[in-house]
Amino acid sequence: RAEELRGNHIYLDMVSVGATINIMMAASMASGRTIIENAAREPHVVDVANFLNSMGANIKGAGTDVIRIKGVEKLHRTEYSIIPDQIEAGTFLFAAAATGGDILVKNVIPKHLEATTAKLEEIGCIVEEFDDSVRVAARGRLHRTHVKTLPYPGYPTDMQPQIAATLTLAEGTSIVTESIFENRFKYVDELARMGADIKVEGNTAIIDGVPKLTGARVSAPDLRAGAALVIAGLAADGITIVDDIVYIQRGYENFEEKLRGLGAEIEKVSSEKEIQKFRLRVG
Repeated sequence: RAEELRGNHIYLDMVSVGATINIMMAASMASGRTIIENAAREPHVVDVANFLNSMGANIKGAGTDVIRIKGVEKLHRTEYSIIPDQIEAGTFLFAAAATGGDILVKNVIPKHLEATTAKLEEIGCIVEEFDDSVRVAARGRLHRTHVKTLPYPGYPTDMQPQIAATLTLAEGTSIVTESIFENRFKYVDELARMGADIKVEGNTAIIDGVPKLTGARVSAPDLRAGAALVIAGLAADGITIVDDIVYIQRGYENFEEKLRGLGAEIEKVSSEKEIQKFRLRVG
């Protein structure tokens, strides 16, 4: 354990949300000044900076690629309202797109969703933005597109599995390129069980849209992939069972309840007996 932390000039070789946030927190009470270059600009980075500032920190430049922090001796307690989760909101928007639905998601910041809603428009959805809500309506079969994940304000890597699941039902061939994380196509084999036509070449997935998906038993390999499999299950014919939902529960509060409120036939089950009851109930 260090006796004290001292400010420094830090250049991030890769834009990283986690690194930016952790450096900001550490530097807030380090002696001297810290400069972070090539900092992440995501809305939640700005929100963490605003939260720390409300506790007495001295952070400037959050939301740009250069953040300056002057260390303070102590932080004080505060009450703070965090921003809406744009990834949760985007997940519901793609669920509507995949199922041919029409959804209004409230309590969002539309600007934070611009990269997501731009792609929804590109694949043929109607998008309406209001002060604190976004409406998405799917009309007819979705169109193909190309998407590449990028640091904010580019298309978010945390929305990559959701758009991929949706594009399995789009007309034509879509290309999804992952430029942020490695090994983020672990859901592809699970979607293939449902009839999706996806090939992975390096950091790129090539998706040939199919007319329909068929329900199957699949397993969530991680948080966003789990959400993508739920989207696929909602759009598929028949019943889909998603195992290992602990990942999904970590990142989505009351996920199945919110989807039921939108008309989905979805239920959290904990045994084979409960699965059979669900099968009998929904046919």
